[in-house]
Amino acid sequence: MSEVLAGVDAFVAAVDTGSFSAAGVRLGLTRSAVAKTVARLEGRLSVRLFHRTTRALSLTEDGQRYYEHCVRALAELQAGRSALESGRREATGRLRVSAPLLFGRRCVAPLLARLAARHPRLELDLALSDRLVDLVEDGFDLAIRNGEIGSGHGLMTRTVGLQRMTVCASPAYLAVEGTPQGLDDLHRHHAVTYARDGRVKAWEFPLGKGAPVAVTPPSRLRFDDLEAIADAAEAGHGLAWLPCWLIRARVHSGALVPLLAEVPRQVFATHALWPAAPHMPMKLRLALDALAAELPGSAEL
Repeated sequence: MSEVLAGVDAFVAAVDTGSFSAAGVRLGLTRSAVAKTVARLEGRLSVRLFHRTTRALSLTEDGQRYYEHCVRALAELQAGRSALESGRREATGRLRVSAPLLFGRRCVAPLLARLAARHPRLELDLALSDRLVDLVEDGFDLAIRNGEIGSGHGLMTRTVGLQRMTVCASPAYLAVEGTPQGLDDLHRHHAVTYARDGRVKAWEFPLGKGAPVAVTPPSRLRFDDLEAIADAAEAGHGLAWLPCWLIRARVHSGALVPLLAEVPRQVFATHALWPAAPHMPMKLRLALDALAAELPGSAEL
């Protein structure tokens, strides 16, 4: 039986990802190791499973038939494992998670580290980056994303948190420049804004039933890091529009002051995404439940 299954996971991963290199990323192997594993599988079966070119892989007719059987067999094996895991409520194995850099470091990493501490047989790989990963291509079990996520073919999603935004400034800045009383006042103030690839992110306020009102106050300081924006605002360089989870401690210490209390604050959802599968592994289920229970909510400061 071990000979029957040997190399099947590498073969299926190569088909799903379209290359030996991408399959290696998913499986934690080198490209060469995947290619050799598939070649040995072809040798045992005495068939060619792939047409190989320098640019791409494509299945042969025999490879297509074999792939369909392999997928069904692996799904049944995973179903059996999930059934066992659901009975013991214990997370086991390796969980690869992608999360945004700052939010992941501040909010996701401590949470998942606590989960791993409760489940000694769980291995956690957390990659922090603002790059939008391809879960299947890059071999991730779970990704955390904030705001709009668009449509992802073959992905499942769950809202696991809410982020409420607020305008804030330091007491020193307000003592010199005054306190804005409404959105019209924002254009008369200096701001520290978020910008990436030359594009400044507008500040959004849900004033009605339609699309949020977008305001882009004048700014000389434009950063692509939220913590740098918070630091600059605390230093008195201008107003900032930031998530409550990031500035809560600064507000409680008096370093920053929340503004425009009468103006509704924009709320962004935090989503978890994972590849669709017939059965969810217990490690993934427990991670999703922990995220939904412990990530920052939309509570006021």
